[in-house]
Amino acid sequence: MIIVTGGAGFIGSAIIAALNKRHINDILVVDQLGNDGRWKNLRNLSFTEYVEKEDFLDMVIDEQFDDSVDAVFHLGACSDTTETNASFLIKNNYEYTKVLASWAAEADIRFIYASSAATYGDGSRGFIDNEDEIENLRPLNMYGYSKQLFDLWAKNTDLLEKIVGLKYFNVFGPNEYHKANMRSFVMKAFEQINASGKVCLFKSYIPEYEDGGQIRDFIYVRDAVDMTLFFLDNPDANGIFNIGTGTPRTWKDLVNAVFAAMGKKPNIEFVDMPDSIKNQYQYYTCADISKIREAGCDKETTSLESAIRDYVLNYLQKNEYL
Repeated sequence: MIIVTGGAGFIGSAIIAALNKRHINDILVVDQLGNDGRWKNLRNLSFTEYVEKEDFLDMVIDEQFDDSVDAVFHLGACSDTTETNASFLIKNNYEYTKVLASWAAEADIRFIYASSAATYGDGSRGFIDNEDEIENLRPLNMYGYSKQLFDLWAKNTDLLEKIVGLKYFNVFGPNEYHKANMRSFVMKAFEQINASGKVCLFKSYIPEYEDGGQIRDFIYVRDAVDMTLFFLDNPDANGIFNIGTGTPRTWKDLVNAVFAAMGKKPNIEFVDMPDSIKNQYQYYTCADISKIREAGCDKETTSLESAIRDYVLNYLQKNEYL
């Protein structure tokens, strides 16, 4: 059996869809469905059982699982970068993960968890997935810090020698519909174009970047999932790894690709950046993926234009799910 926490979420449900394509259906889905509509991500998927996240934790603590569990993909977490309740993030993202990782390690269960590129902070210390540098990173928000705390704990307890932490960069694609303000800008641009025929981007406030020229490492969810499943297939590859393309693009590139996919002429308006984010805005992110390449993952990522075209034509315009 494979357990996927956050299995009704964006990346979690995409992982289950990919497992189903491998004819793997013995899957336990763990999540907290709430009222945001994420349950819709489960409708096309095949799995054996669903459990709410608090009930699952109780099952782990009460040792209700036998040796039938082969792997755990721990994608469940609060991923809201604007969340300010530090105590909630510590319990939900840090302490919960500690319990699961300890249980999996003791039971010799493959454990693959979502860290985050948010741990890199403003990027001034680089984007290299080197475990020796974890202490030197300075996340800009509490979400990123909650992820870094677990990375540090896993390192200090030597668990990183037998588990995998994945730092996802800017993932976009189908099944993110429920994520409200945390949805990718591909989806937001699609909605803006439908509503007003234009897309608003932030102005730049440093001379090195033109308006809309700020750079991000955008990766299609299909590629992110393929890179994630590499670690299921290669149990000897352990530690922290970046999940990105290594080929960053500008916000203008992204928006122009959305317009092209929709068959419309680009119409971009540059707007002032809110004062609340000016001092912590990232102008550049790029995943160094040399480590995952050296581990043997040779998955070629989809170009931004091709990925956006697939997402727009086959999912957004049809309101389809994986």
